[in-house]
Amino acid sequence: MPIRECAVIAVEGTQAAGKTTLVHALTAHYRGQSIGATCTGEPARTSPFMEAIVLHEEGNFDLVAELDLLAQHLTVPLRAARHHQLLITDKTPANVLALARLVLDPSEPGVGSVLASAESLCRAWMPLAYDAVVYCRDKYDQKAGGDRMREKVLSLQDEADRAILDACKRTGVPILEMPLGLSIDERVQWVAAQVDQRGLITI
Repeated sequence: MPIRECAVIAVEGTQAAGKTTLVHALTAHYRGQSIGATCTGEPARTSPFMEAIVLHEEGNFDLVAELDLLAQHLTVPLRAARHHQLLITDKTPANVLALARLVLDPSEPGVGSVLASAESLCRAWMPLAYDAVVYCRDKYDQKAGGDRMREKVLSLQDEADRAILDACKRTGVPILEMPLGLSIDERVQWVAAQVDQRGLITI
């Protein structure tokens, strides 16, 4: 088990793929089985940098904002995994890397070298930290529900899907590609079956 005695499963995918809903549904499912499960939220939603850029329209995505997200994707799971059997994370560091490559200007000083270093870190760390990545391929309407955190990336859904999946695959962590069109209950059962087959959780 990667992070001390805790199994770690990430839920990944592009914007509006149903990741956060699945994270909470899976956590409830495993808690209902008396498994010490917890989850992490999406760090972008608590980032003061992203709040300024997206909600207050102050500036654009830059290297500082992306590094802050990357750091949170490293530290938040480490802290959340303490004293639990199972941690389910909302995205991974590879997600940050993939989107950073889409929104940052590689000609800006330091951007290329920092992103190259971040990729090396992802490849080295993620196989140690994650047992599996559940990849959601569904693409729901990004404008549904008026989620303003997606407004600046509405046009990147398809491109982000390809970039995130590729970034996750390059880390070497096992990728569990979820079938399309499942209900939330079906998604939970599908993931639970994959987890059982791999013996990731000891009840």
